[in-house]
Amino acid sequence: MASKQQGQVKKWQDDKGFGFIQTENGDSVFFHINEFKARRRPEIGEQVVFTLGQDNQGRMQAKDVQELDFVQQTMAKKNKQIRQRNHKRSAQADFEAGQKKRLFLGVGFYGVLILLAIMDKLNWLVVGWYAALGIITYAMYAKDKAAAQSGNWRTPESTLHLLSALGGWVGAMVAQTYLRHKSQKAEFRAVYYLTVVINMAGLLFMLAGGDISFLKDLLDSLI
Repeated sequence: MASKQQGQVKKWQDDKGFGFIQTENGDSVFFHINEFKARRRPEIGEQVVFTLGQDNQGRMQAKDVQELDFVQQTMAKKNKQIRQRNHKRSAQADFEAGQKKRLFLGVGFYGVLILLAIMDKLNWLVVGWYAALGIITYAMYAKDKAAAQSGNWRTPESTLHLLSALGGWVGAMVAQTYLRHKSQKAEFRAVYYLTVVINMAGLLFMLAGGDISFLKDLLDSLI
């Protein structure tokens, strides 16, 4: 493929439909109106981009003559689209990697709870509590997202945070990741992390010998 060259229209005879382009090397190259790709007549002094070719008689002439500004704008637009496409691909790759990490974290946390229960370090009631709250919290996030999309009554953020603090933070984390709900609001995310800290502190308290009778009482009141 012939390489593009840049030049300037130095002469144009509108009545005859041809002119000459001065190249960057100072050469003068003939071009015909049929090779000018803009929907107007060429103007003396304007910058153009073209390729060198030959006419039917083997004489050198400019082919595919385009406005330099148009070419630059087109290239800038294409480069912008490429950058946006690459950014989306990178963001999607990061998102998918984050999904795997969060899912692994959630599964790992439940695995640790089960292991502690097997070792009699933790009551099975606590394991069931975390599993139930995780499912309930995920369902509440899904319901709230559906309500947001349909314009129905929303679930208060305080309710979602309360569920997270009580033990449903894994379900909240999975919902934020896979449903992409409540994952961009910085204030909400900050409070969410606080609920995780609060819940983990409570779990450590139980592991250190704290009383978990409140869980039994709460379950009895719900049943």
